[in-house]
Amino acid sequence: MPDLVGTPERSTERRPQLSIVIPAYNEQENIGPCLDDLMAFLLDEHHIATEVIVVNDNSQDQTEAVVLERKQRWPSIRLVRRQPPGGFGRAIRTGLQYVRGEVVIVYMGDRSDHPVDAKRYYDTIQEGYDCVFGSRFVRGAEVKRYPRVKLIVNRLVNKAIEWMFWTSMNDLTNAFKAYRADVIERCGPYRACHFNITLEMSLSALISGYRIKEIPIGWEGRTWGSTNLRMREMGRRYLCTLLMLFFQRVLMSDDVVAEGNREMQNSIEVSLPEKIRPRPVARTSIGSDQSQRAEEQDHDSGGNTPGGEPM
Repeated sequence: MPDLVGTPERSTERRPQLSIVIPAYNEQENIGPCLDDLMAFLLDEHHIATEVIVVNDNSQDQTEAVVLERKQRWPSIRLVRRQPPGGFGRAIRTGLQYVRGEVVIVYMGDRSDHPVDAKRYYDTIQEGYDCVFGSRFVRGAEVKRYPRVKLIVNRLVNKAIEWMFWTSMNDLTNAFKAYRADVIERCGPYRACHFNITLEMSLSALISGYRIKEIPIGWEGRTWGSTNLRMREMGRRYLCTLLMLFFQRVLMSDDVVAEGNREMQNSIEVSLPEKIRPRPVARTSIGSDQSQRAEEQDHDSGGNTPGGEPM
C-alpha cells in the first residue's frame, strides 16, 4: 500500500475545488519550481481551493524532500510514497485514490504543462463540460522543444485514433487533461500500468459519451532530466489498450454508455418490515433438552422411581 507522507488531511475540512495529480520519478530539479508555479498561480493569485497530490514513484533522488519543503508553505500539497513496482500508470492510479476535489487534473512534474492552462481547464469544466482535453496540435497551441522522432510517432498514432474512434480530437495520448471526479469514478478502475493510461483515461471518457471540450494548450520539452517513455517498449502496451477500447466502442457501446450514466449508489439491501420479522428462537444445548425431558417425566410419575416404590 502507498504511504501518505506528512500530516493526514482531516475529513472535516472543506472539499477542494480542484485536485491535481502529479506523478514524480527523479524530479528533484523540476518538482519544486513546478509546485511553486502551480500553487502561486491557482491558490495564491486566483484563490481556487487546490490540493496537489505528488506521487513519488520510487525516486532515487531528493524529490520527496523537495516536496515536503513546499508543503511547509502550502499544506494542501500532499505527498504519497509508492512502493515497487513502479510505472507512470501505477503512479496515476495511486494518486487518483487520494483525490478529494470536484475536478481532477493529471499534470506532469517536468514543467512541460502550464498553470495557466490548468486554470483554463478548471474554468471550462465550470461551464458544464465533463472533461477538458488539451491539444498541442490545434490553432492557438504553442509547442517548444518537441523531439522530432517522437513528434512523428505521436502524429501517426493520434491520426489512427481519430479514424478508429470517429473523433476530431487529435492529441488523446497527452496526459495533461481534466475530468470531473465522478467521470473518473464511473470510468474506473483503470488497469494500465505505464504511459498507456493516458489512452485508457481519455478513450474511456470518450466512448462513454461524456461532454468533452478540446482546447489549445502550451507545452515545453523538459530542460532537465530525461523522460522514462521508451517508445519501442511502450508500443505493445499502447496497442493493447487501444484495441481493448476500440472493441468496447464497436461491440459494447450500449453497455459502455449505460455504465457511464449509472448512479454510483444504484442498489440497496432490502430488509423485512418490522412487524413480520421472525422472532429470535432461544437456543438450548442438547444436555439442557434432555434434562428438561427427564424433569417432565419425573413430574408425570409423581416423582417416583419406576414401579412406584419410594426411594
